[in-house]
Amino acid sequence: MSVPRIFDKLRLPVIGAPLFIVSNPALVIAQCKAGVVGSFPALNARPQSQLDEWLHEISEALAAHDRDHPETPAAPFAVNQIVHRSNDRFEEDVATCAKWKVPIVITSLGAREELNHAVHAWGGITLHDIIDDRYARKAIEKGADGLIAVAAGAGGHAGRWSPFALVQEIRKWFDGPLALSGSIATGGSILAAQAMGADFAYIGSPFIATDEARATEEYKQGIVASGAGDIVYSNLFTGIHGNYLRSSIVAAGLDPDHLPESGPEAMSFGGASGAKAWRDIWGSGQGIGVIDKVQPTGELVARWAAEYAAVKARLGLS
Repeated sequence: MSVPRIFDKLRLPVIGAPLFIVSNPALVIAQCKAGVVGSFPALNARPQSQLDEWLHEISEALAAHDRDHPETPAAPFAVNQIVHRSNDRFEEDVATCAKWKVPIVITSLGAREELNHAVHAWGGITLHDIIDDRYARKAIEKGADGLIAVAAGAGGHAGRWSPFALVQEIRKWFDGPLALSGSIATGGSILAAQAMGADFAYIGSPFIATDEARATEEYKQGIVASGAGDIVYSNLFTGIHGNYLRSSIVAAGLDPDHLPESGPEAMSFGGASGAKAWRDIWGSGQGIGVIDKVQPTGELVARWAAEYAAVKARLGLS
């Protein structure tokens, strides 16, 4: 399979998923220093001018790390761009990314050729997240370099298909960079993603329970205390089906076992509480049952690296 050389510095074949609200420069820097791709949504930087400040901070911190630790250089970072026409910051955010020559751009909610061309012009690559084979083909047709297959069990706006089905269909025709998302939370599952045909594991929810994440302590402890049975799949909160922590739904005064389908009457789900998706209704994937504490990002990645090596050794893999 063809993987761009930009990924040569990775300690583990992992891309940290961009987490709305939660991902910030501190988390991205910690991820990259630990040897995995760190990322954040451009829209997390508010106002728009803050995006320039964040990219300056991240770029300077990683450059300093590389100067001080030439034997263990930092992994590259990524910025997530929402390319849907409703994103009125799109052009400004792309221009800011161009200024800092962001190495990896993750695109979501639509595929736009002009963005792929722009990223290629400054020497970066694009990865587009998809939930099925049809959208995967459209993304590559429009110039994306690679794909992120969001399978069942992933946090937030998750797909419906088994990771086996999704990866198998994509690998029938696509030989480029492919990341897999959906309940990956151990070193063994990272290796399993590769065995299935993916190049990278795309991991989000475990990073919520880290010291650096910009999440409330209640959210972090909710991740630690919960398992797969505590994840609710619903389209009520944004109009698109996604996975959310049961405890946050209960805290908003709703019955997670009897949620209505999204509609005009359902979008006021917050009621008197004023609860909002992502801020109060917390996204999470099904793989959090193995997350047993809040810890520094570096320790989490180190644990995965040890597990990954142990499983490879047990299977007799080099």
